[in-house]
Amino acid sequence: MRALVIRHDHVTEPGLVGDRLVQRGYDLTLLAVVPRERHHTPDVRFDFPDADGWDLIVSLGAPWSVYDDTTVGSWIGGELALLRKAHHLGIPVLGICFGAQALATALGGSVEAAPRPEIGWVGIDTDDPALIPPGPWMQWHYDRCVPPSGAQEIARNAVCTQAFRVGNSLGVQFHPEAIPGVVQRWVDFGGAEQCERLGIDPKELVAHSRATEQMARENAYRLVDAFLDLPSCPI
Repeated sequence: MRALVIRHDHVTEPGLVGDRLVQRGYDLTLLAVVPRERHHTPDVRFDFPDADGWDLIVSLGAPWSVYDDTTVGSWIGGELALLRKAHHLGIPVLGICFGAQALATALGGSVEAAPRPEIGWVGIDTDDPALIPPGPWMQWHYDRCVPPSGAQEIARNAVCTQAFRVGNSLGVQFHPEAIPGVVQRWVDFGGAEQCERLGIDPKELVAHSRATEQMARENAYRLVDAFLDLPSCPI
């Protein structure tokens, strides 16, 4: 089985989600969109592959906004077209944070600024704990999804929709893939200043990520397993 993993920047990686997909028999193809040297000027030209031939598509997070045309306008349209076609072909799409926002937009929803940022390990309210455990989950976002018409909201908190399903596709606002090494890279690559502006100690955030790694792994594996085992729904 072939899974396409869209890695928007050099900092993020499929982490725990990728580990579980490999354990479940998937061969991962990582698609890097913005190279390291263009992280601060991510308006690169990029040609996305066709959706045909993949068994699963995962769209990871990114430090930018889906709606920021000056930042991602040169390539976001190609990704939205890929996700839209995959979904309509019945190919499951798992969107994570920015990826969830891209999925929502591709299917007729939208993205807007959240009433406040969320950074850190946060519990959520879930209607289906077998699919979306209550966490806590790693959060790092300033925007939120407005799910498309017909989407089933599965989880939420006071800030935003935290998980939604449309047909065979699932979007989550949090980061089930997050491992301590990735959290450290987020902190090192501009995240420390973001944390400090919000009164968060970045060292404590990384330390907490290490202390809860086993719990995070178990929750991520449960989510991936449940997603892969979802019965097919009409698109």
